[in-house]
Amino acid sequence: MTREEFFILNRAYDIRSGKGRISCELFPGRPGEEAEISGRLAEEGLLDGRTGEITEAGVSALEPFRVSNAVILAAGPSTRFIPLSLERPKGLFEVKGERLIDRQIEQLGEAGIEDVTVVLGYKKEMFFYLKEKYGVRFVFNSVYNRKNNIESLCLAKEELNNTYVCSCDNYFVENPFHQYEYQSFYAGFFMPARTGEMYVLPDGEDRIVKMQKGLAEGYVLMGHSFWKREFCEAFLSCAETYRETGIYDHAFWEWLVRDHLDGLPPIYLKKYAEDSIFEFDYFEELRAFDEEYVRHAHSEIIGNIKSVFRCEEADIVDFRNVEEGMTNTSFIFRVRGADYVYRHPGEGTGSIINRKNEKRSLEIARELGIDTTYVHMDEEAGWKISGFVPRFREPDYRDFGDSKKIIAVLRALHAAPVVVDYGLRPWQDAAVMEELLVKKDPDCFKEFLSLKKKVGLLHEKTAGDGVEACFCHGDTYKPNWMIEPDGRVLLIDWEYSGYSDPGIDVGYYIVDAMYDFGEARAFIREYLGGEWSARKEFHFMAYVAIIAYYWFVWAMYRESCGAIMGEALFHWYEMAGRYADYLIGESFMD
Repeated sequence: MTREEFFILNRAYDIRSGKGRISCELFPGRPGEEAEISGRLAEEGLLDGRTGEITEAGVSALEPFRVSNAVILAAGPSTRFIPLSLERPKGLFEVKGERLIDRQIEQLGEAGIEDVTVVLGYKKEMFFYLKEKYGVRFVFNSVYNRKNNIESLCLAKEELNNTYVCSCDNYFVENPFHQYEYQSFYAGFFMPARTGEMYVLPDGEDRIVKMQKGLAEGYVLMGHSFWKREFCEAFLSCAETYRETGIYDHAFWEWLVRDHLDGLPPIYLKKYAEDSIFEFDYFEELRAFDEEYVRHAHSEIIGNIKSVFRCEEADIVDFRNVEEGMTNTSFIFRVRGADYVYRHPGEGTGSIINRKNEKRSLEIARELGIDTTYVHMDEEAGWKISGFVPRFREPDYRDFGDSKKIIAVLRALHAAPVVVDYGLRPWQDAAVMEELLVKKDPDCFKEFLSLKKKVGLLHEKTAGDGVEACFCHGDTYKPNWMIEPDGRVLLIDWEYSGYSDPGIDVGYYIVDAMYDFGEARAFIREYLGGEWSARKEFHFMAYVAIIAYYWFVWAMYRESCGAIMGEALFHWYEMAGRYADYLIGESFMD
């Protein structure tokens, strides 16, 4: 059976089944060829020559092409779709009155595909209603924040067999699914413009022979795909080969196909009409498609912004993602021609950060002129709005001229006549987080007890040595500093601030810079100036180890909450150990 014959029979089957004509799917043959092929199928007894309806013989001819099931990929956090994706997974967005994933499951059901598996990760519990509502099965991807959808497909490998592979965030104007499919394919349509999507070059039979990003025009891949058994097996074998290397951890599955087209069974482009398949990568795209999102996005975050600026939702535009920080997630937006940054608190941070105290510190920092970006903060929920600084640079750790700029701000901050009843206590606060960790895993901290003992000894040696507490920032690593073109220096993000030992500010800058002992001493002596003494130098050197240890324990706790700390965790562990060993070996420890 040719693909053109299959198309006509499959369409006739859908009509007989009450599903109607799938108008968005394009006939794969030449113009005018349909009538000729339909006549031939009628002669063969597969179509009724009078009515054009499919016969029982025609249905039997389709049977070898039956679709077994569908796998819907819904594990990712959709980080580009801020701010809505911070509150719910993209598959749960309502578009024109229907949730995206519900609409897709119902379209599959209308096509006779009742066996549906959904791969979950980000905010997985929000999808659990699907089991009772539709009888779907779940596969869980616990590393969704570290690996992309190739990992989801590997985890769902038992379900891949003549299978629709779908994304939860697609919107199909017409139902694109069938009970039968002819060959492995990826849906797409002709795009007469350059986009960020994957373009494909098909041959005369629409087999995909090349895939490339960002062409000036061509066929873009968009929507669902169908994998025959042999394609499933070959893809999974290829994916498993690279799974442990991590090469494709951050890639979508089509990138692996692109790189291995010659070694995989053929996959074809199934052509659809333009504007029949939609994928919303950004909030503004959804607003353009569904005007309801202009008036009311059903978003608490949008409501927060609206209340602060006393504006309409339509006035809040131009959302841009900011690279995720270690503690929180942020994005840029525009209101009335000005740009602002919205800070969304990270999961689990409520256990280690007092937002009421943070708000007070932000107000103090604004009054001192050290952070003039602060606009508003909700001390209960933890979200914050700041002014956006368009042009600045971070300090260069290897430029001592920059170090002097940083030190000048720290000295002014520490000299400010500010006393508050809160502040970071790195040694004690690390102990609290250690308790939280041990509750989750009683053995998780055993191998770090030696380091803890060394840092504890340094903490004892610095206690009561005459270095006075003062108002501190607490998180002085490079990304929190802004050096503007006119030379003004801003210090932002005051979550860990308060009345504390100044060693935490000086020490953490040294930690993040990974200064050697000589560089650390030079930085500390510049900070101390005429107040230098060997005792004070030891105090600040010791706090390099103490604050590094605090951030190491903090990183372990954040990872236990699902965050990805990467090499930073080892960096803090290494700096705590290096400085503790060095100082404990010095003669003035005697």
